[in-house]
Amino acid sequence: MALVERTAIEKWLNVVLEPEQVKDYCPNGLQVEGRTQIAKVLLGVTASQALVDEAARWGADMILVHHGWFWKNEPLTVTGQKYRRMKALMQHDINLFAYHLPLDIHAEYGNNATLAETLGLQVEARQTLMGVKDLLWYGRVAEPCQADVFARHIEKRLQRKPLLLGDSQKMVRSVAWCTGGAQSAIDDAIELGVDAFISGEASEQTYHAAMENDIVYYAAGHDSTERYGVQALGAALAAEFGLEARFFDLGNPV
Repeated sequence: MALVERTAIEKWLNVVLEPEQVKDYCPNGLQVEGRTQIAKVLLGVTASQALVDEAARWGADMILVHHGWFWKNEPLTVTGQKYRRMKALMQHDINLFAYHLPLDIHAEYGNNATLAETLGLQVEARQTLMGVKDLLWYGRVAEPCQADVFARHIEKRLQRKPLLLGDSQKMVRSVAWCTGGAQSAIDDAIELGVDAFISGEASEQTYHAAMENDIVYYAAGHDSTERYGVQALGAALAAEFGLEARFFDLGNPV
């Protein structure tokens, strides 16, 4: 098993994901510094206490996630939950790397790209959403089918039953998607004229938008739609440097 300098890994990740190109709600890249040499990388969706504890148990040198720490407008004090997470990470000298929007939009390792691959969606184009280039993706399903049939396909592929809003009997041919908490982008999907829109969560008003605009909305889970990007990125990182990497499923139903 290789032992790689953290600086080399950081450089590679930043070259691949180009975080400086995106205005984000959190810092991207190395968020908490640990030991200088890395052999084992634990992958996860969110840098939760459970993930940090598993990293320590497994003897990981580095954690790589989509949802890291230090979000815009959150309290700056290191107390409570934040203190406990950070204390455990630093006690075990583990590095924390996190990439938010850069991992959503990446054409190969991104959450939107890997969700399309997982669901067998045919990508036709990408467009700017909320000022972020290439955040909204759209294309077509592999085989046109009724909305309820496609819901079962999503459930089978993601191992999570999606919430279907809209006409369950509507034929779905064209689809747009944006992983995670992008339910407000249903308005952009409506403008595109697609039959369906996939994201992770739903709000009260999402129901009305779907019902009143003849579009089907699938809330397929924030965690469930954003678990594939970090796994693809982690696999590429492991292959590049000869590292040991594995994904830890937190079992988050949301």
